[in-house]
Amino acid sequence: MTSLDNIKEKIRKLYETNPCIHINVNIKNPRINLSCVNVTIKGIYPNLFRVEEKSGDISKTYTVQYKDVLLNRVEIIELS
Repeated sequence: MTSLDNIKEKIRKLYETNPCIHINVNIKNPRINLSCVNVTIKGIYPNLFRVEEKSGDISKTYTVQYKDVLLNRVEIIELS
């Protein structure tokens, strides 16, 4: 099993058991910079997963590629 497969499996387990997680994101294009933000995993797919951040009445959905976790552009604190 590759490192990417391990990440996919860990995220799948989080999605099934406790989809409310905290993430740090530092992606340059598109510019997304989040620090210890509480999000909910909304869906997992073969090459990406979707998370939703709720700030008051407004919610934002982000699409994250598993490779961004592998390359440390996205850190899921519960995976540490």
